[in-house]
Parts: sequence; structure tokens; C-alpha cells
Amino acid sequence: MTGIPVLDSALILGGVGLFFGLLISLVNKRFRVWEDPRILGVEEMLPSTNCGACTQPGCRAFAEALVAGKQQPSDCTVMGPEDVEDVAAYLGVDAGEANKRVARLLCAGGKNEAHRKADYSGFETCKAAAAVAGGGKGCTWGCLGLADCERVCDLDAIYMNEDELPVVIPERCTACNDCVETCPKDLFVLLPMDHKLIVQCRNLLHGDDAVELCSVACNACARCVADAAPGLIEMVDNLAVIDYEKIALADPKAVSRCPTDAIVWIEGQQFAENPKALERRAV
Repeated sequence: MTGIPVLDSALILGGVGLFFGLLISLVNKRFRVWEDPRILGVEEMLPSTNCGACTQPGCRAFAEALVAGKQQPSDCTVMGPEDVEDVAAYLGVDAGEANKRVARLLCAGGKNEAHRKADYSGFETCKAAAAVAGGGKGCTWGCLGLADCERVCDLDAIYMNEDELPVVIPERCTACNDCVETCPKDLFVLLPMDHKLIVQCRNLLHGDDAVELCSVACNACARCVADAAPGLIEMVDNLAVIDYEKIALADPKAVSRCPTDAIVWIEGQQFAENPKALERRAV
């Protein structure tokens, strides 16, 4: 007698399971969104760094954009040329020509150029130093030189030189934006390599007052404005500002008469290689 209720329960449970299984199958068949299988194929070919340098939030989103034809394989700045060509061949598209972007530092005032008003001691980070009266430098807008950017760079594309300024290695930089977000002074900016005209200063004072605090500060002399193509550079609050929408008009003449070297023409790496730093990185 006891076996009959157990059998009835099993049949009921089995029937309920079968019903919902069929229901789920029908719903899945009716509402399933088809996905191009090439997305997974491309995703597996990407570096999986999810750095965002391609302007997408991650490699998966970049794979979707590639398959949709919204971006080119060369937009990935982490892959090497051969990998880019492999992705292009897989999709049957042109690899495209990448305009490589790198992080540029808007400051040249290292320990030898910027005057110090105090010695900072405490947590050896730029973020901590900036919270204490803006740091120890007289120019409160300048680089603090405590290497937060170097530590946050997973690709070892930044090292500190002897002047306590971060040096970006263009060949390693993927424009991932980590240093931009980390710098408490907002001194890093991502620029295409062909944007060679850069103002290495963000001073907040009148020209002469700024130079008293840092020998390479912009002194608002406006000579670069006069020497550059019309409209390329303008003075904004005593600081030279470049209109990068007109960067195609730029040439080295714009920096020829700058008395402080606040505005520079950069070919490749922003600051000179430091032999000792190279030795340290090789170890």
C-alpha cells in the first residue's frame, strides 16, 4: 500500500519536470538571440588584457565591434603586427593603420627644475603627498615624482628618471589610461604619436611667478602663439594651450623661441633615456 503514494509522487514530479523542460526549450528556441560564432573566435585571438585602449570596455566588446565592422584590428594597441594581421585574415578585412597613442606627461619640472618648499615624509605615494598641502614642491601643479604611475603600469612602460620624472616608453605603452586615472595632479594625457607639439606645463600662476617656482614653467610670453600657425596655440589664463584639432598645422618653429622650454617638439620618447634606469630595468 505504501508503494503506491511514492509512485504517484514520482510520476507527478517527473511530469512537472518534463513540462518545465519542454517549456524552457520552447522559450529558448523562440527567444534565443543568434550570435555570430566569429565573435568567440576573434575574442580568443585577442590579448585578454581588457585594458580599454581600443576605446571598448574589454576584449569581448572589441571582438563584437570588429565582427560588426565598427572598428579595425589595428585599433588594438596591445597586439603585435603579426597578431593584428591574423585577426584581419580571420575576418577577411583590412588590418587598418593604427595611429598609436601614448601617455604624455604635462610637466618637465623635476627635482632639478622645480623649487621645493618642504620635504615630504610619510606614505611614499603621490596621492598621499598631494593630500598634504599639495606636496612638497613650490609649484603645486607639478609632478610629485613618487612613482604612482610607474607602479600602476602593468606593462612596465613607465620608469622614473634621475630627475624624478616618469618616462614613458612608447613601444610598451598601450594607452590603457591607468596612469591618467592614477595621477592626482591630472598630468598625464593620451595623445597620438604624431601629435609632436606638447606644452609640458600646467601652471596656475602668472608667468613670472610661475618661473620663480619652476625654471621650465610657461611664462606666458606668447612667442609660441606668434610663431605657430594661426589659431594653433592660444594663451588661456597665462598658459599656452594647443588646439589639437589643428595639429596638422604644427611644426617645430612653434617651439624655437620658447625661453623656458615649456613647449617642446617631441620625436618618440618624451624625455631622454636614463642609462642607469635602463640598467635597472634589464636586471
